[in-house]
Amino acid sequence: MRTVYVDAKYFRDHCILIALGVLVCGRKLVLGMREGSTENTTVVRSLLADLVERGLSTEKSLLFVIDGGKALRRAIGDVFGDCAEVQRCQVNKTRNVEDHLPEGKRASIRRALRKAWDSKSAKTALKRLRQIASHLEREHPGAAASLREGMEETVTVLTLGLAGALQKTMRSTNPIESLNGSVQRYTRNVKRWRGGAMIQRWIGAALLDAQCRFHRVRGYRDMPKLIQALERRSPHVDSQTKAA
Repeated sequence: MRTVYVDAKYFRDHCILIALGVLVCGRKLVLGMREGSTENTTVVRSLLADLVERGLSTEKSLLFVIDGGKALRRAIGDVFGDCAEVQRCQVNKTRNVEDHLPEGKRASIRRALRKAWDSKSAKTALKRLRQIASHLEREHPGAAASLREGMEETVTVLTLGLAGALQKTMRSTNPIESLNGSVQRYTRNVKRWRGGAMIQRWIGAALLDAQCRFHRVRGYRDMPKLIQALERRSPHVDSQTKAA
């Protein structure tokens, strides 16, 4: 297991954190969930620590794909340290930037961001993203600040050398958001939630039901390339091996 998606789903005043893994063969696997009142660092760290206790390595580089929540990012760093390669969801980043823009300007910025992220290299992508931020700075400083926050982690898939369908799979949280959609459909007839225990039972059943219908991720044939890239970036690999 070298790729992990983490996302939160809210039910009334309860937050359910869900972790979804991708196996080397491209198969998806529900790794775990945690219930709390909010998506805070303590709850996230509890979920991640449980994954480690059940076998998720803290000695090998892992790719985490997240929506950019600060508590989630902080907890990943606390638990996995330098072994964590983090990809911020490009779709979520686009929405965050658009929230600071007038309606008439959103489409053009959306296209510019997509063109930047479609670059062949992380260096080129970052150059274009910084140009967009500079363009926005005067009239829309909030949008510029939103884009700059965690900007480097929106191009991690390029830093790892991913391309094609696998890059598209790993550059957004769409796989786990699709899972959240399955949970929503499974629980849609529940009219009254009677506490966190009931929510956990229903979500657990929904996750197991959805997992039975999982397909391999798009671009799964290139998963070995991702594993090789992660191995080269591992803090436990000597410099000669990384340069090879």
